[in-house]
Amino acid sequence: MSVNTLGSKSTLTVGTKEYEIFRLGAVPGLERLPYSLKILAEALLRTEDGANITADHVHALAAWDPTAEPDTEIQFTPARVVMQDFTGVPCVVDLATMREAVAELGGDPSAINPLAPAELVIDHSVVIDIFGRRDALDMNTALEYQRNRERYQFLRWGQTAFDNFKVVPPGTGIVHQVNLEYLARGVMTKDVDGLTQAYPDSCVGTDSHTTMINGLGVLGWGVGGIEAEAAMLGQPVSMLIPKVVGFKLTGAIPAGATATDVVLTITEMLRAHGVVGKFVEFYGEGVGAVPLANRATIGNMSPEFGSTAAIFPIDSVTIDYLRLTGRTPDQVALVEAYCKEQGLWHDPAREPVFSEYLELDLSTVVPSIAGPKRPQDRVALSESKPQFEKAIETVRTGDAKAATYVNEAGESVPLKDGDVVIASITSCTNTSNPSVMLAAALLARNANAKGLSSKPWVKTSMAPGSQVVTDYYEKAGLWPDLEALGFHLVGYGCTTCIGNSGPLPEPVSGAVNDHDLTVVSVLSGNRNFEGRINPDVKMNYLASPPLVIAYALAGTMDHDFETEPLGQDSAGNDVFLKDIWPDPSEVEAIVQSAITQEMFEKDYADVFAGDERWRGLPTPEGSTFEWDDASTYVRKAPYFDGMGIEPEPVQDIAGARVLALLGDSVTTDHISPAGSIKADSPAGLYLASHGVDRKDFNSYGSRRGNHEVMIRGTFANIRLKNLLLAGEDGSVVEGGFTRNLLTGEQTTIYDASVAYQEAGIPLVVLAGKEYGSGSSRDWAAKGTSLLGVRAVITESFERIHRSNLIGMGVIPLQFPAGESAASLGLDGTETFDITGIAAFSAGEHPRTLPVTATKADGSVIAFDAVVRIDTPGEADYFRNGGILQYVLRSLVS
Repeated sequence: MSVNTLGSKSTLTVGTKEYEIFRLGAVPGLERLPYSLKILAEALLRTEDGANITADHVHALAAWDPTAEPDTEIQFTPARVVMQDFTGVPCVVDLATMREAVAELGGDPSAINPLAPAELVIDHSVVIDIFGRRDALDMNTALEYQRNRERYQFLRWGQTAFDNFKVVPPGTGIVHQVNLEYLARGVMTKDVDGLTQAYPDSCVGTDSHTTMINGLGVLGWGVGGIEAEAAMLGQPVSMLIPKVVGFKLTGAIPAGATATDVVLTITEMLRAHGVVGKFVEFYGEGVGAVPLANRATIGNMSPEFGSTAAIFPIDSVTIDYLRLTGRTPDQVALVEAYCKEQGLWHDPAREPVFSEYLELDLSTVVPSIAGPKRPQDRVALSESKPQFEKAIETVRTGDAKAATYVNEAGESVPLKDGDVVIASITSCTNTSNPSVMLAAALLARNANAKGLSSKPWVKTSMAPGSQVVTDYYEKAGLWPDLEALGFHLVGYGCTTCIGNSGPLPEPVSGAVNDHDLTVVSVLSGNRNFEGRINPDVKMNYLASPPLVIAYALAGTMDHDFETEPLGQDSAGNDVFLKDIWPDPSEVEAIVQSAITQEMFEKDYADVFAGDERWRGLPTPEGSTFEWDDASTYVRKAPYFDGMGIEPEPVQDIAGARVLALLGDSVTTDHISPAGSIKADSPAGLYLASHGVDRKDFNSYGSRRGNHEVMIRGTFANIRLKNLLLAGEDGSVVEGGFTRNLLTGEQTTIYDASVAYQEAGIPLVVLAGKEYGSGSSRDWAAKGTSLLGVRAVITESFERIHRSNLIGMGVIPLQFPAGESAASLGLDGTETFDITGIAAFSAGEHPRTLPVTATKADGSVIAFDAVVRIDTPGEADYFRNGGILQYVLRSLVS
């Protein structure tokens, strides 16, 4: 209950209903804040308790200095939590385990229950095994249920066992689009002491692209699963009042460019500017001209910029979208009235105070792609061929290569470096956006009219973000044109963007591997990191949906669309991309005519019920889960084993060895288990030893509820380069390998970890800049901790992974400014001692810690590492051994 010392509690009448609200106008200074900080301010007013959240926190926001470095901690309580199934399953595993741990400590297991609404959308498990045929959706869905039966039964148990927890079954859509189209409220309501309280919608999510909801004016961002669990259990998110970057939009997108091109341009600009840990807020006269779907596409890419959030304020465009997507008239009226009352309605004539300013004239945007391995590496389409030719020289081994394979008809088909073997319209980034989805379909129609076809070696697929996409394709009569080029419906899920591209056809895969070809994927997603998309593919490019189809027609990245034809028409005339590019006015006309409110109302009418497959799953019962020791999918988590009511003292680190020495831009994809499980990997050997056939290995993501699999897959990415294995010629062994410094032998990272732990030796990881960028993968931190790593020392961290490490009791440290492992002379063979950590148990919060690295000859390298435990709340988590241990002890005590 709020103590309301600032007198902000008031009422708002909308129609015939009265709501309790906490007025921002009650505190002078809040009115000048950017939109995003006003959302934080309202949450503080409403949750003020005089202890963790005080009037001083509100006054700190009111006195916000936009140019000062963030140094004031606040506690933000999000309104709700959203999850996808990869991260959701371990969340429910942890909650189920916590129920047992609470009982062992003498508490009430029922205390472990989501206090904030928690909604999970199953969207990460469908794999594109079948493509290019009408029954692909049914066949892939059947395989999905066959592989994930245990997980889905477990989630159905969670839906019945926990209050305030709902599951959106498979085959509905991608979590962020379901959030946008259905789950988001705009303004939340709940009953408090007999009154209906209204407050801004906000959320944290277990996927970094939770920021897509920023396009709807909802403040939200991705957190690790462990942070999400704490938020579900009522713990506020500890954060520093951030800097806010104002991004002014002017002009309009020119013909030939798409929302995807805008996003890639903004991504490049903001990554270059530097926005890690900051909010980005769009403002200005141009905002009102940005369709809601484009806003969502831009917000979605916030993790690629590095910002915490990238938000658009609420205006009439937002209201129109809420109405279109079937929100009730009462809800729509409440959102508009509440925002206008609270000063949250966008006024294009008003320029809020921001920390920094950027501006983009949308008319300057040109068609673009990004790659071959980072979303911020934008390439103008007109420069794509020379840029590709330059990039491939850094990726392929040796000279250019070519081969042939034999297709199903017995014909010999050529294949060479640079050929596109995957063209996939997939992921939340673009499949939320009717303009680019319909542009792709119209381009397909025009290509068919000219007699063009996709090249035979391209694996084509279409995985929409929601069933509404299928509805408007059907209404516009465009599915046949997409299918004619091989872009059949394969599933409603993230698919290719998260590594669920499925295997390449065996003849193509065989030719690629037998001849070491450097082949390419093109996808309409947001992530193209190394090793993420498909193990056979070395180069990955992001592109708009129509360009994905264009590359399927070209069949190669080594193509200049301006000067080289895509093929010939029936009369033998060359056909260029410009000849089939859809007219923007036609795209807009179909957007207006083919998308209706009734589509959203129909598709979301009974969204939690699921189909016959879901409803037919046998569901376990009971408030605690009966663990099956034989299960290879769901196992009781080990984090609370032997835990006492009081935390053990934090120890200094002595005699640690380096598990991995890594370079710059190591992503959570490199660290966290993801994608397919290889038969000869530690995880594959574990599954085989438990009687699992190779065909049933499934993906790492699907087995996130089994820590034994996940430990073995941590740091096992096929593109990981551990510099402990650098050769004299500068080459580095790729994959999840390291040097066991006790024996000097090369081994897997997992096997080395076992050897070190048996010897009682703690471990550290050394890395370069932007460590942990990418998706909010909690297992990147969980696996690191369970491997025995006590500290990670880097040049810089990305936000989510740094926080997750603390949440698992691993201390994040940075080299002194301007220094690196290389500049300090560290090669990873040293023995490390880190002192002063024990001070945390005494309630202290040291900002630097002395590190000494002793080489084999006895020489010592010493430096003071910067402690990246940034807030007192994070210090509490660390001294408790992790965030879940802190929460559990708090609930029991």
